[in-house]
Amino acid sequence: LDLVFIHAGIPGQTHDSQSPIENTQFYARLGQRVIHILTANTSAGKIYEIDMRLRPSGSAGILVSHFESFAGYQSQDAWTWEHQSLWRARAMTGDAGLVRWFENTRKEILTRKRDPEKLKQDVVDMRNRMRRELLKPDPDVFDIKQGRGGIVDIEFLIQYLILLHAHQFPELVTYSDNVRQIRSLEESGILDETTAYLLRRAYLVYRATTHRRNLKEESSTLPNDTYADLRRRVSHVWDRYMA
Repeated sequence: LDLVFIHAGIPGQTHDSQSPIENTQFYARLGQRVIHILTANTSAGKIYEIDMRLRPSGSAGILVSHFESFAGYQSQDAWTWEHQSLWRARAMTGDAGLVRWFENTRKEILTRKRDPEKLKQDVVDMRNRMRRELLKPDPDVFDIKQGRGGIVDIEFLIQYLILLHAHQFPELVTYSDNVRQIRSLEESGILDETTAYLLRRAYLVYRATTHRRNLKEESSTLPNDTYADLRRRVSHVWDRYMA
């Protein structure tokens, strides 16, 4: 589970305590406490594995960001892949006003007009990098997540199309899940009905398989002939837009 913590605290110290601490330190400790609860080993296992690397500046950044710092980073310093991740982001809990601020900030950043060639190159470069780092070459297996024509190819393609067209169709950033985003791309005329159906069906088939294997604590690799036709058709769509 990828998490980003944002606060709206003001400079100063905590109150009603015999040992006041700086507000920024309080929020950092609160974030650490949440992570501890979610990742603690129990007789039933862990609730989640937590990944905090999507916060501003990644592992080098502070654990809990002030909302103004978060907005400044996303506007000025974030890489394209971080905006791809922002497309998937949604506010889970917290102050209602801060939730509304996040939703508005997310929409403002994602609906900016972008250079088409730079956007495509950034997405392709990151996808190739992920393949090099996460995909183990083996002609006998298909990695349902990282393999060609798999889950990540579909996700990256959707993210690319949304970032490319969201300045014309702001409704594209309404949802953060792949299925409804594919439907939004179809309704906006960016994807034709046949292509949208293929991507949606492939994604749902892949996800169902992944969930089953996760419950059995099995890996994401399958025999190489698994979903061969579906993978081939998804790969053709990828090449059509990204080659």
